[in-house]
Amino acid sequence: MKKLLALAAIAAAASGAFAQDFPAGKPITIVVPFAAGGPTDRVARDLAEAMRKPLDGVSIVVDNTAGAGSTIGNAKVARAKNDGYTLLLTHVGMATTPVLYRKLPYNYETDFEYLGMINDVPMTVIGKPQLEANNFKELRDWIGKNSGKVNLGNAGIGSASHLCGLLLQSELKAEMTTVPYKGTAPAIADLLGGQIDLLCDQTTNTTSQIEAKKVKPYAVTTLKRLTTPALKDIPTADESGLKGFQVTIWHGLYAPKGTPPAVLKKINDALKVALKDPDFIKKEEGLGAVVVTDKRVEPAEHKKFVQAEVARFGPVIKAAGVYAD
Repeated sequence: MKKLLALAAIAAAASGAFAQDFPAGKPITIVVPFAAGGPTDRVARDLAEAMRKPLDGVSIVVDNTAGAGSTIGNAKVARAKNDGYTLLLTHVGMATTPVLYRKLPYNYETDFEYLGMINDVPMTVIGKPQLEANNFKELRDWIGKNSGKVNLGNAGIGSASHLCGLLLQSELKAEMTTVPYKGTAPAIADLLGGQIDLLCDQTTNTTSQIEAKKVKPYAVTTLKRLTTPALKDIPTADESGLKGFQVTIWHGLYAPKGTPPAVLKKINDALKVALKDPDFIKKEEGLGAVVVTDKRVEPAEHKKFVQAEVARFGPVIKAAGVYAD
């Protein structure tokens, strides 16, 4: 027993010494499980810049490990050395892949250390320019009259727009024809051309189209109206009759399970500093995103939130019979 206690004390001392040195001038890698140039990649690169100063100016690089709906990049971090030098930045997929995939090479609850939430990216319900409905109430009436004939596009199975569309159909109790695309760009192109009727997608992808008046905006999916100039006059789905309807594509930061607590604290402290950085906040606002300032920046609250999201999306995805494998 004494030997075990001695070994534990030595391990704790070694961990503390390691944490004092961290990041010790070594570069930190943030793995993004999506291709470069997308919204999650942009968030990661902006956050990396904002976290450099509170982490003693260390170099932070972004590694885009895309594929299989984010699961390849997630698994890469789950298997990485748990020393704080490999992190994961991903979005709501952390909560949806456990439902979408029957088998995953990692466990979202036990294979990661949760570091904190970063932002909420609102969604917008938009329609093709020729659509006769001019507001959300008229849109609901139009969908009701055309049950089964409405084409609702999305950026692919498991995408943010797919999830928003499933929730929208569930709340409206409406039958629509789901049209999956290989990304948001082709979905928006067909919406502009009138090949599909509706799309629910992130403000990062739709704001410029709304600003240019190329699509018809019907609602935002936050409980409060947005302050972005191009979006401030768009009503919320909640105030338009879908009480409590809220969908945001959030981003969070994670480390491999077993990363020393003191190292996790240093990273979380740096994250909190970054989330208050005026330049970072401005960049996020430019994407239509809202930087998290509530208790979800704390690791335990972040994990509780993700667990609640799994419970929320699970029944909707299962009811739709949609699986990615």
